[in-house]
Amino acid sequence: MAEHIPPLVLELARLAHGAGRIIEDVRTGGINVRLKPDESPVTQADTMAEAYIEQELARSHPGVPVIGEELVAAGRAASPGERFFLVDPLDGTREFIAGRDSYSTNIALVEHGRSIAGAIYAPARGELFAGGPALGLWRAELDAHASFDAAALAPFTPPRTETRQARVAVVSFSHLDEKTEAWLTEHGITEQMRMGSAWKFCMLITGKGDVYPRFGPTMEWDTAAGQALLEAAGGRTLLPDLSAPLTYGHEETRFLNPGFVAFAPGVTI
Repeated sequence: MAEHIPPLVLELARLAHGAGRIIEDVRTGGINVRLKPDESPVTQADTMAEAYIEQELARSHPGVPVIGEELVAAGRAASPGERFFLVDPLDGTREFIAGRDSYSTNIALVEHGRSIAGAIYAPARGELFAGGPALGLWRAELDAHASFDAAALAPFTPPRTETRQARVAVVSFSHLDEKTEAWLTEHGITEQMRMGSAWKFCMLITGKGDVYPRFGPTMEWDTAAGQALLEAAGGRTLLPDLSAPLTYGHEETRFLNPGFVAFAPGVTI
């Protein structure tokens, strides 16, 4: 099966898995937590996993900028060009610290403002998605403590693609705000699934959730991989007014997203 997987998909999957191994090794050995200037927590798993991804991408894609959460926080990130990578080495650090399992590694490739490829790996769950709108969608069950197995990747077809009204919202475990709650009330959506990290996008892909509204602050590295995967599945990630897709490379806002609403394949409001 591996010979039929696009090389970029295979590479992003391998790197996400490698970062997941680092994260799980830290969890086993003991987590050290400190606060960044914005008061958000960071651990050695965040910095070690990002360093690994950054080094690997620099080797395989020389000259292509890597915009990573910890690089930006340290003031060391390069400016994005027309083509660049967005990396969140440990999305859901609070979930990781709390011992929950819905944290992930997110890696995305952006071209001309659009996320064209991504991988999301939840190491505690042992589940990975990789792909992009022109690359197809792939899924694997991968043990974080085992070697990467390309043969585990298989094409994934979303189980639900029929046109339907949104009924189940996937929302943040730690950051559910009043604006999001008001939006859900306005659209008559009462059922919620709460979890951390970009794994919420994967809940839309697998049909377990219908819509993921987020109006509180998120960063580009939080959403780029999920958007690429969701679009590969036939879903959408739109601006809050639903007028256009979310775009990337906005250095002028320090990579802050304007909010978004993500829809599972076939879902409307």
